[in-house]
Amino acid sequence: MKLAKRLVLTTAVVATAAAGTFLATTAGSAVASEPAPALTAVKAPAALAVPDGNKLTGVFDAKGVQTYTCTDGAWKLLEPAATLSARRDHAHRTVALHSRGPVWVSTVDGSAVNASAVANSPKEGTIPELLLKSTATRGAGVFADVSYIQRLNTTGGVAPATACTGTDQVSVPYTATYAFYKPAK
Repeated sequence: MKLAKRLVLTTAVVATAAAGTFLATTAGSAVASEPAPALTAVKAPAALAVPDGNKLTGVFDAKGVQTYTCTDGAWKLLEPAATLSARRDHAHRTVALHSRGPVWVSTVDGSAVNASAVANSPKEGTIPELLLKSTATRGAGVFADVSYIQRLNTTGGVAPATACTGTDQVSVPYTATYAFYKPAK
């Protein structure tokens, strides 16, 4: 049953990615010719401030799950799985997938960024907000040259408080806002 739930979630993420890639391929020239909406600054705790010399280049809403596995009788994070979307003209368009690494991969242009957490800001009843520093990027697109990522406005995603046994796994829904930064030039 647990494996079946993971397969359903993975299938949903892959289907979303395929749809996003198809839409980007079939409508890419139309989307590329539209002016990009202006980015507004995001509100973040002081502990998650991005260092000077970096500029905000993308803000995306995320919806997905934090999957936990039972290790030595306690729940440990196995992986996130989320889709990131951009708001445009009162609609949401899938623009990226987020998964174990952590890594974010654009469904529009294939660019990607890996990162590791360098600071966190705990929140009651939800996963913490984070500041992540890029460890690698690839491709020439939305995630090329990303230097920092903030995970903000988190809801849900907390591991169960109950004990676990064996190799149990559970996926807990979460939402967040991810803000991406690149070096200012």
